[in-house]
Amino acid sequence: MLALRKLNNNVVLCRDADGRDLVAMGKGLGFGTLPREVSIKEIERTFYDVNPRFLATTQTVSPEIMDVAIRIGDMARNKLPYAVSSNVVFTLADHIEFALERAEKNLVMSMPLSYDVEQSYPLEYEIGQFAVRRIRHDLKASIPTSEATGIALNIVNARMDDGDVATATQSTDDDMLEDVIAIIEDETGVMIDRGSFAFSRFATHMGYLFQRLHAGEDLDSGVNGSFRDLLGSYPEMGRCVEAIAEHVDSAWATSLSDDEKLYLVLHVSRLCAKEGRNG
Repeated sequence: MLALRKLNNNVVLCRDADGRDLVAMGKGLGFGTLPREVSIKEIERTFYDVNPRFLATTQTVSPEIMDVAIRIGDMARNKLPYAVSSNVVFTLADHIEFALERAEKNLVMSMPLSYDVEQSYPLEYEIGQFAVRRIRHDLKASIPTSEATGIALNIVNARMDDGDVATATQSTDDDMLEDVIAIIEDETGVMIDRGSFAFSRFATHMGYLFQRLHAGEDLDSGVNGSFRDLLGSYPEMGRCVEAIAEHVDSAWATSLSDDEKLYLVLHVSRLCAKEGRNG
């Protein structure tokens, strides 16, 4: 196995004997001069067909979070009757990292889609519940049970049909998503790479928002404080989200609640931070 490029100290891009590229994980794999040959004994896990835009996750999340994401991904592959993309480990790791960030800030989101997800995807929701217990135990984090819904949706989106990974963003909402991105770029001066993992993650969350708006469901955050309180900490993001809310209201005659705006501030802030760092 030829190790080509270091992603972090324990994760490298490799090429196997058949010429296929993969992501390999193992203690200390990233050390030393690359490219170099590595033995199978050095490799603990391999992931084929990983979308390159997801690789940035390995450089930002902790090994502990990645380990939990791998456990959840293994359960999904063993329990579900369909093939699950290797990308799910990386999207789950990113989701978990963000869940921990929200928990530290005492931002607990109640997902209106929870009942629908539980009824429509019972196996995936069960895995989401397992994931919440695993995160609490392994990472010593007090995350809410509602995170099971977001994790279940991550798994649903990783379902492979004829080699294609499903996407959460409906084609009918693509124009609105592009409008939102244009507003973010105009308001913040950050250029968003549409091919990046940060954009893909943001598009997925916007897809959930669009679903709630179309269904007339409000997000109940249960947060101590309000969107107005958060403006003091994120004034630029607050102005950006207000512009997004005005556009949504104008285009769809649908108002965003303060809780939706609060959630958007977090996601827009994270998108801009990631894109700024990657740029």
